[in-house]
Amino acid sequence: MARWMPAMRKGALLATSGMVLAACSQTPVTSPSGQPVADPGLVHVHGLGIDPADGILYAASHYGLFRIPATGRPERVTESRQDTMGFTVVGSRHFLGSGHPDPAQNGPDHLGLIESTDAGQNWRSLSLSGAADFHALEAKHNQVYGYDSQTRRLLVSTDRQNWNSRASVALADFAVSPIDPNTLLATTERGLALSTDGGRTFKPVSSAPDLLLVDWPTVTVALGITPDGSVHTSQDAGVTWSQQGKVPGEPRAVIANGSGEVHVATETAIHSSRDGGRTFSVRAQLS
Repeated sequence: MARWMPAMRKGALLATSGMVLAACSQTPVTSPSGQPVADPGLVHVHGLGIDPADGILYAASHYGLFRIPATGRPERVTESRQDTMGFTVVGSRHFLGSGHPDPAQNGPDHLGLIESTDAGQNWRSLSLSGAADFHALEAKHNQVYGYDSQTRRLLVSTDRQNWNSRASVALADFAVSPIDPNTLLATTERGLALSTDGGRTFKPVSSAPDLLLVDWPTVTVALGITPDGSVHTSQDAGVTWSQQGKVPGEPRAVIANGSGEVHVATETAIHSSRDGGRTFSVRAQLS
């Protein structure tokens, strides 16, 4: 999922906000002299996802979509430098995204909701082209949930064409319960918040740590990360949390697969864990 960082209550979150928002401006593909600009590679990761077709980890970045093999360097999926801000995996080779087009392409600045059914080789517009810029996306319970950075509203769709507007709230990330389509956790400027009405209203979770990113991979485990990279897990729908391990650097995106597999992107690397976030190793260095 891609992540937009608003001005939140901690100084570290405010700093993160400035860096991520600044990263939304595209670098041109040609220099003023007309010469091509060197490929910047994998930088500014906005979202992570795992394709169930083959278990491959994908990183959606400011300059395109990359495969992240278990060993070796990140592999660019295509030559497109599409700035994919929101990103989520729906199923085998089936991705949803949002963000901004490759600077060399014509079209609206905001992509709305886009779809790929061939693991990121090609994308097509589904809805809200030119209108919405989703910085966080989830597909669960036959619905798509998206946080639009333009309106700062949570939107929900059952057909990926028509959208229902839910809460207006400044949030950095959200996660949907695996068993209840109406239960969501969101990291907001006032801390972690819980919704039990499908994102129409949120109430603070006062006992939670100051989380920046959140995911909800299994019925029993929700996972969150603080701005300093500390990983926390909850087994009661986000009410209480226990600290696990820590990744170095400022977290930018997280994806968890089951109760053990966790991947975290920071500004310098992608870190992976096989023990629920207690220990991490570097999966890939960023450019």
